[in-house]
Amino acid sequence: MSKQKPKLFLVYEPEKACFDRLVADGHVPARAAEIASYLAQSTDMAPDFDALAAACQARGLSFAPVALDDAAGALAGEDPLTTLVWTLTDGVAYFRGGAAPALARLNGLKTIGADDALFALCQDKFRSGAVLGALGLPVPQAGLARDGRWLVEPPPSSAGWFVKPNRLGAKIGIWPDSRSSDLGHALELSRRVFAAYRDDVVVQPYVAGRNARASFLGLKPDTGVEALGIAFVDSGGDFQTMEDSLALYGDTGAAAKAAGTYAEPELLPVVASQLRADARIRRVAESLTAGLGLRDVFSIDFRVEADDTVHLIEFEVCPGLPCFDFRAYCRTQWEMGLADAMAETAASRFRRMAAS
Repeated sequence: MSKQKPKLFLVYEPEKACFDRLVADGHVPARAAEIASYLAQSTDMAPDFDALAAACQARGLSFAPVALDDAAGALAGEDPLTTLVWTLTDGVAYFRGGAAPALARLNGLKTIGADDALFALCQDKFRSGAVLGALGLPVPQAGLARDGRWLVEPPPSSAGWFVKPNRLGAKIGIWPDSRSSDLGHALELSRRVFAAYRDDVVVQPYVAGRNARASFLGLKPDTGVEALGIAFVDSGGDFQTMEDSLALYGDTGAAAKAAGTYAEPELLPVVASQLRADARIRRVAESLTAGLGLRDVFSIDFRVEADDTVHLIEFEVCPGLPCFDFRAYCRTQWEMGLADAMAETAASRFRRMAAS
């Protein structure tokens, strides 16, 4: 390794930059604000930058948070032997963070996290589900609708269907009536989503069970699925809505905290009550790491039934690092705060780079 001090770049897209771009593209400001709220982790992460810089400094690294619009210039000319790029926020449609790993590759720089192909895949739920199904994983089949017409009809379902936007996250476009008992209502929801956000909707058979999240940070390069943190996420309802999500993160979440109305969902280890379900989730994660190339940092969402049947809902290559659930995972699995866990992950990668 060269004598230059190793440097960790954390690339993120700010909410305001996204909001301004969406409004310029003709989105109504109120809807643009909802869409941009997906990037609240960039807002919530900023207060940790000083702690992350100190944690990196303690490990002989320098730390540079970089807004996405500045990333091309910041990464150009950096030494591939002493540079790592960690992408905080993803996106290829409404959001643009998926450009960061591509910029790293363009400059010959190594990254923490999945390659850029997965950044594109995970942001399209319909295409992602097709790939996951082809791998034989337990993902519900899906239909696809746009503005009141079917592009792909969903399979029949005696339990009804669940309707969600195809390319938006953070529960944007999920309302209390997003579980539908008839396909006519599902098409009406597709009209509502298209009018508000210009997005298609995925229509999947409703699956019963509890919501669970598997979180992963590969603190060391050889870390495997034994380090998954798998927890039920109990928010008091069958599923979280956009209103629930907005109340947890970013400026809206901060206001809720100040007003004393902030209420985090409860996290309960799956292994404590459903040992077989925990084992099945780990096998699914192994298939995703082997078949898709998930690595370093990710999360996977499931529905878990009482008989231990698991349904894979979606995966994220940029999990919300400053969110309550990932902070809890770092404390429980690695006995570290978020800043130290991130810095140690980067330091371990640099050590491997130096040894290679």
